[in-house]
This record gives sequence, C-alpha cells and structure tokens, in this order.
Amino acid sequence: MTVFLVDDDSSVRKALTRLIRAAGYEIKAFSSAREFIESKPETAGLACLVLDVRMPGLNGLELQEALHSANVAIPIIFITGHGDIPMSVKAMKAGAVDFLPKPVKEVDLLRAIELALTRAGRELAQSTELADIHARMETLTPREREVMELVVTGMLNKQIAYALGTVEKTIKVHRARVMDKMDVDSLAELVRLAEKAGIPQKKAQ
Repeated sequence: MTVFLVDDDSSVRKALTRLIRAAGYEIKAFSSAREFIESKPETAGLACLVLDVRMPGLNGLELQEALHSANVAIPIIFITGHGDIPMSVKAMKAGAVDFLPKPVKEVDLLRAIELALTRAGRELAQSTELADIHARMETLTPREREVMELVVTGMLNKQIAYALGTVEKTIKVHRARVMDKMDVDSLAELVRLAEKAGIPQKKAQ
C-alpha cells in the first residue's frame, strides 16, 4: 500500500513522511505537482495521494483535474493551510476523499488514508472484475454476442430465433456456448455480468 505525498513545504513533507511510514505504509514524497507527474508514479493498485492545495506552478486542484483527464484513478486527500469552503466543495465534488486543514491532525490524516486505501481496494477489485468480464466477452462470436444481448432481456429461445431469423435449435446451441464462454451457470449470473459490462438492456419484443 503506497501513499504519495505532494507538498512544497519541506518541513511538512518530512513530518508527514515520518508519520505515514510509522503507520506502516510505503511513502513516496514529492515537492511539486510537476515532479510527481514527471516521475510517472505507478498509481494503480492500493495507493492514494496526499496533496497540498496551494503550491507554486501546478496547484493541487489542477493536478486533480490533470489526473482525471488522464484517466488516472487514485483517491486524493487534500491538505491546506489556506483552504476555503468553495475550494473544498470543488475538490470533494471532483471525488476527493477528504479536505484537511493544516496543521493536520495525525489521527484525521491516518483515518483519511485508511478510507482512501479502502476505496482504492474496492475500485481495483471492480476494475479487475470488469476486465475479466470483457475478456470473456471477447471470446464470443458476433452471433453469440447477439444471442447474449437478447437472452439477458428474458426472451425465450423461440423468440430469439424469430428475432434473428433462425431456428430455435440453433439458438439453444448458441445459448449454451454463451453460458460456457461467460463461465456462468444461470441466467441471473449472465444478466449480472451483462449489467456490469454495460451491455444495453434491450427490451423483449
């Protein structure tokens, strides 16, 4: 579990580095948002970012926006000695875990880090599951994909056969192959995977 720290104040970096390391986390500290970006940190997995808001050059909110634009999903905890309500609202609306005033209370920061890493773990699990679902779907033929999209609407085999201009026996074969390739034993499981994969839920005719 890695905690990234970005703060231009060297004394704050040193104090928080000691605190976070003593709590049992790996800590990587940076003096600016630009330094953090240029280091190309591995933010995937169990990681979070403790980020100062006001810094020379790229500030904390701008780094948050840059990470979002680059599709880098990492929970962020903002810390600031100059925060105001509009700033904290903007940060939280953009997905920040917390917005803590300086000097940061140790218990508050460690609680926020624990919450952020829990979120990271949850998002990693969801991302891994989604990648697995898509990998299974890649094994389907175009016709099997069509059958799957109709099966999850609750249509019967004979209805699907009519919709696709084929016979029920053929649909039974495709349906069995879909269930096998998607590694599910029931329609309910197939529907759940389809929903997670974002397959449009067509209405049965």
